[in-house]
Amino acid sequence: MDAPSAYRHCERVVRSQARNFSYGIRLLPPPKRRALSAVYAFARRIDDIGDDHGAPPATRLAKLADERARLADVDAHPSDPVLVALADAARRYPIPLGAFGELIDGCEADVRGGTYDTFDDLLWYCRCVAGAVGRLSLGVFGTPDPETALPRADALGVALQLTNILRDVREDGLNGRVYLPAKDLARFGCTLERDASGRLADDPGRLAGLIRFEADRAAGWYDTGLALLPMLDRRSAACAGAMAGIYRHVLRRITADPSAALETRTSLPAWEKATVSVMAMAGIHR
Repeated sequence: MDAPSAYRHCERVVRSQARNFSYGIRLLPPPKRRALSAVYAFARRIDDIGDDHGAPPATRLAKLADERARLADVDAHPSDPVLVALADAARRYPIPLGAFGELIDGCEADVRGGTYDTFDDLLWYCRCVAGAVGRLSLGVFGTPDPETALPRADALGVALQLTNILRDVREDGLNGRVYLPAKDLARFGCTLERDASGRLADDPGRLAGLIRFEADRAAGWYDTGLALLPMLDRRSAACAGAMAGIYRHVLRRITADPSAALETRTSLPAWEKATVSVMAMAGIHR
């Protein structure tokens, strides 16, 4: 498969599966948009393997190991459109393909049913599954000061992942996953267990306190991560700003109504996402 066809495949993956990511990526110039689409498409493949609850854990772990091996020789798969596009993108931009290994590490932890005792434990996971994507994206964006920019890209990824965790508490719980640190749950006297009717058994006030505590922590990571934007060119900054802006709005909704966030998946309507993207393109980051 030739590179243009491979990139078109990856861009279709972004359009069909990246509900929030696509709003930012479309703000990039075509060469960077194609490269970041290839990064997203491979990251999505890894996530989908980890999230395939219909397959036994051993099968998913084997598939993840296969993708790790394929990534190690990314040029050797001419019939795989995602790897063809990714290999071409890595020749054009300093994309740290090894960071995908960290994403695979995080997905393996999901498959094995990993839990997190402290926030430092959870931070390891966030840096694997989202900080790595931030570093991969930075390879496409480019910056004159990578040493300073890398930890900021990592922090922005952590902020996005913490928001994801708060947004998906109910869905993750139904799948048997609890990401919030055990020591934080104990601090607020919460278990996230559900009664026979499917409702959370914890005291609502304690639950609200827990969610707001975690949301405040995520907000601090946004403060650090958004310092990346002035280090990027205008359209790369708009891309990162749009994605961060959408997730920050989600976080604010969770903070404003923690009870609703625990019972439904908080999301933004398309018009609001589009508004955030327009503001990002204009250089307004909220």
